[in-house]
Amino acid sequence: MTRLVVSLGMYDHPAQQGANDRIWSAIVRILRTRGVEGVPDVLDRARHVHDLWRDPNLLFGQACGYPLIADDSLALQVIALPIYDVPGSTNSEATHASVLVARANDGRRSLVDYRDTRAAINDPQSNTGMNLFRATLAPIAGTNVVFASVVQTGSHRASVAAIAAGEADIAAIDTVTYATLVRHEPDLTAPLKIVARSPASPTLPFVTSADTSIETIAALRLALQQVMMDSRLADDRAMLGLTGIVTANADALAPIRALEQTAIRFGYPDLR
Repeated sequence: MTRLVVSLGMYDHPAQQGANDRIWSAIVRILRTRGVEGVPDVLDRARHVHDLWRDPNLLFGQACGYPLIADDSLALQVIALPIYDVPGSTNSEATHASVLVARANDGRRSLVDYRDTRAAINDPQSNTGMNLFRATLAPIAGTNVVFASVVQTGSHRASVAAIAAGEADIAAIDTVTYATLVRHEPDLTAPLKIVARSPASPTLPFVTSADTSIETIAALRLALQQVMMDSRLADDRAMLGLTGIVTANADALAPIRALEQTAIRFGYPDLR
């Protein structure tokens, strides 16, 4: 039997891991009653999510939307979009945004004041850390270079830490991650301020391998719908800020592409 893999690594702060484990255990029980074989008991936390996205045995995971529209080598199917209830989200829709954060005491008051400063991004193919950052800057950037430098940190948390430590000046952090850091690591976010908010875009989609059958995708969608309604998981959903899902396919990610194209039309194709 093929050994399948599963991950919820995009929003898996140490304080949230127990909630993710319990939600996955509930999904496991539903999938097995629907006859899905080879369902893993536990989430894979040993491998980077980028590696898991490329695993043809990925049964269930969560991915950033920008690589799905920008990287043709990713063979993934979209199952659903989650709905989050956190500051900056639109509670009834499967959309979120980024907050552009900086040190509260840096003396700058508006986004235009951050020209020639140091930007931090988690990854060049991040929707919330790069694409939404670029979309927010494009109307004021024109064809000009905005930043003196752009450093890649590897994660949203690392970008926040870099700003707090004075190693960078501004970054775009997705609202779900930022709400988690405010709640569970208030000392890390206390020195920061929100300078601006990005346009909205679809939330990080739940995905599965391109090899996953139609029947298994249907079972996954059913399982997600049921765990969103299960009163026994209410505290776990609240820990994640998760309130529901919207069944979706890759077409739901079109607004991400539209934001990219708008930045290009403004003459600002690259965050720089």
